[in-house]
Amino acid sequence: MRIGLITPEPGHPLLAAATALLTPRHRVEAVDPGAWDGVPDDPGSFGALADVYLLKARTPRALGLARYLEQRGAPVLNAAGATELCQDRTAMAALALRAGLPFARTRTVSALARLSAEELAYPVVIKSRHSRRHDLVARVDDAAGLRALRAVWPDEPVVVQRFTENSGWDHKLWVIADRLFAAVRRSELADPDRGPALSLGPGDLPAGWARLALEVGSVFGLRVYGVDVIDAGGGKPLIVDINAFPGVRGQAGAPEALAELAVRTAGTGVD
Repeated sequence: MRIGLITPEPGHPLLAAATALLTPRHRVEAVDPGAWDGVPDDPGSFGALADVYLLKARTPRALGLARYLEQRGAPVLNAAGATELCQDRTAMAALALRAGLPFARTRTVSALARLSAEELAYPVVIKSRHSRRHDLVARVDDAAGLRALRAVWPDEPVVVQRFTENSGWDHKLWVIADRLFAAVRRSELADPDRGPALSLGPGDLPAGWARLALEVGSVFGLRVYGVDVIDAGGGKPLIVDINAFPGVRGQAGAPEALAELAVRTAGTGVD
């Protein structure tokens, strides 16, 4: 089988470990989306398609490349549309709430400067609408805090969510195909330094949380994804973020699960 990695970082620990498992029997090729400048005039100039592509990038060029490959008939994990959906926190929240998932209620504002300090019930969480590296994620406790944030990010499209009291720990739930991996990590709202994620067994999660993580994949059309959940009290889950193809670092069995999913999808065209 030929397996393509759409990523500028094929040495990422999860990808590198999965590649090491695959290469004795399969050919793994990295495709840098940064070199993609649109659909070529001659579709054949891109070369022969791989049997499956793993989309471990979220930039506009990476999504454009993934769509082009899908149009040519190649299976892509995760699909470009599902990956893009997880970059838009407004669309993410809308779909999750329509599906009945326990997701934070979300309001969208076109620019942070337009958000009035007097209209909020503090504390609130303010995030960039479009998820990306080094985006805005902040807890705001009062009008002075909002004014300070507006001074730095005045034109940023944002979403606003009510802050839910919790332990200050995020539960990181990762799914590859139907295999669940879990950890806890300090919330960036509680501790900017955060520290490492501490692994959990699925049996260490509150009742129903593993099933919830699998349901997210069904709703969003994802096969490799992460769900950030906080305990809103008494083991009641509240989803605060969903990520397409996260790093899943330090989780025993994750590279094996990814390699198995890639081979299975390459062989059938579907996962």
